[in-house]
Amino acid sequence: MQLHTDAIYLRPLREQDAAELLELRLRNQDFLAPFEPIRPPSHLTLEGQQQQVAQAIQDFENETGFAFGVFLSEKEEMIGRVVLSNVVHGAWQNATLGYFMDQSCNGRGYTTSAVGLALQFAFTTANLHRVQAAVMPRNLGSIRVLEKNGFRYEGLSLRYLQIYGKWEDHNMYAITAEDWHK
Repeated sequence: MQLHTDAIYLRPLREQDAAELLELRLRNQDFLAPFEPIRPPSHLTLEGQQQQVAQAIQDFENETGFAFGVFLSEKEEMIGRVVLSNVVHGAWQNATLGYFMDQSCNGRGYTTSAVGLALQFAFTTANLHRVQAAVMPRNLGSIRVLEKNGFRYEGLSLRYLQIYGKWEDHNMYAITAEDWHK
């Protein structure tokens, strides 16, 4: 399965992606650190990324999460990841959106496109009703990506996630299938 625009495509992570995902994470470690939880040193190893990819594959099979690599179409190079996690079916039909992009690719619209493709998957293939995202108020680029994709601001959650060793407030955003279809 592939979701694509002219510039990028998304596809589910595969076992053979672990080395490229590790390289991407290592290259962007300093850039991403202020926006992520502190992880054990084993996370940034090949084995750590193999475990991440294996979990992503299992989650995809169980329909509890959908992790995609983001690739440049012309080079077939991984430049990011977008994930629909914490997927709940039944009355809620909800997922949490997370994403990151290689720092060298920021400002080119790739993240906005990747999130748009993930929403297409969420509301069509996965038959979800709602996708939510939490963003630290200072992460203006990420907020703009959500706004461009039609997410609405729903409020501030105090001390929502422990990021880089500190409990950080997060703005909560969401979009439902009805809004996406507009």
